Amino acid sequence: MTSPTDTDARAGFQALLQAHRGIVAKVAGTYAWHPDDRDDLMQEIATQLWRAWPGYDPQRPAATWMYRIALNVAISYVRGRTRGVQPEPFGDHHGQVADPHAHDHEARQQVDLLHRFIHAQPPLDRALLLLYLEDRSYREMADVLGLSETNVATKISRLKQRVRTEL
Repeated sequence: MTSPTDTDARAGFQALLQAHRGIVAKVAGTYAWHPDDRDDLMQEIATQLWRAWPGYDPQRPAATWMYRIALNVAISYVRGRTRGVQPEPFGDHHGQVADPHAHDHEARQQVDLLHRFIHAQPPLDRALLLLYLEDRSYREMADVLGLSETNVATKISRLKQRVRTEL
């Protein structure tokens, strides 16, 4: 039998997850390309969010809390699957991701190249690129990833330079 408190907690969690479900989908889509893997990762992220829910401080931004947990789960997921496997170099063999908002062929190609570039990066760099593309502040990225703002700024600068060079 569930108590009213359990029911309230469950309803609060479901409302928060529904309001920010895009975070879970974006993180899973960044770390898992195959639809089955993406679904598994989304389920694992939701499970870990639920486990962490009792410790959530509603005074803090929900998006930061969700990104922190989702990215940690996704990075662990990738590391577990690629343990002992060398990272793939950026190339044509990466999956195609079409941007449904791209209206012209050139824009679609640029978005596809960026997706492939992001997918070829190590897990932490993928997280930084995802948060940067979400217009998150360096402070928020630092909070989510447990880095200093200076470290975030340096890593973002290097990633932007690599994007300019490689794309």
